[in-house]
Amino acid sequence: MQIATLILENPIFSAPMAGISDLPYRLIMKRHGAALVFTEMISANGLFFNGEATRALLKSRQEEHPLAVQLFGDDPGRMAKAAQYVADYGELIDLNLGCPVRKVIRSGAGSALLREPLKVAGIIAAVRKATGKPLTIKFRSGWDHDSINFMEIARIASEEGVDAVTLHPTTRAQMFSGQAEWQQIKALKKALRIPVIGSGDLFDAAGIKTMFAETGCDAVMVGRGGYGNPWIITQALDLLAGRAIQEPTSEDRLNTAREHFNLCLQIFGPRKTLGQMRKHLCWYARGMDNAAGFRAEINQTRTVDEMSRRLEDFFANAE
Repeated sequence: MQIATLILENPIFSAPMAGISDLPYRLIMKRHGAALVFTEMISANGLFFNGEATRALLKSRQEEHPLAVQLFGDDPGRMAKAAQYVADYGELIDLNLGCPVRKVIRSGAGSALLREPLKVAGIIAAVRKATGKPLTIKFRSGWDHDSINFMEIARIASEEGVDAVTLHPTTRAQMFSGQAEWQQIKALKKALRIPVIGSGDLFDAAGIKTMFAETGCDAVMVGRGGYGNPWIITQALDLLAGRAIQEPTSEDRLNTAREHFNLCLQIFGPRKTLGQMRKHLCWYARGMDNAAGFRAEINQTRTVDEMSRRLEDFFANAE
């Protein structure tokens, strides 16, 4: 898989997700085979005003490279300056045109930009002029069912110099619900000469293989399907190569959950680990016996030592 000058080991990527794709999560996904991992959304306005919390999202380790940095904002000038600021942090810059959350929409960024194709053109042109890094966009089908315009946005992006596009084929109105319309990815692939990355409803290795087969996309981006399930990547790579899929054992789950917990503790310290790892540990336990009881216990923990003990006890004793 190649995006401009960036050559990647395979065509399976880990998606940018606010509150999820932090450094510990990215390291776990990289260690399980993701060829490219993406930061959380980085605010161009936050960088412009030198926000400490925004800059903290750029914390990285060499192990996770190649790394894609995702930017969001609605001002072409600030987006261009942000692209220059983050140029040394990653090998690829991605522009967010798909986030549906209200806070981002109110600022005019994310999927709000789908209603303003001319502004999209201006932002991409400014960023393209500001950096020679491989440049991509991630976007949705349109604002709502009555304003599907992914073809127009993709055409604009291609004309303004992006090197690849990622389509999550749902509308902003659907938020995080509804079914992704994979045929839109297929149509986009037929229409563009640059690589098309498919996203949406990828929850297992079979689904990833099916998306490749049904859409002809050049790569796939795993989002929610990776929650507590980094094995989806290695399983998909095995399936695509004609090898048998190996299901994670309870020991595998213990080792990875422990690894994720320790990475979080090393990178963020006890307080943030306690908040961040509650959701991740609950995801790692999905489908296991007494997962509901474990979730209740984890959500009531008050110290990282207690969380560590509960983690070890649950997974070590799981069947």
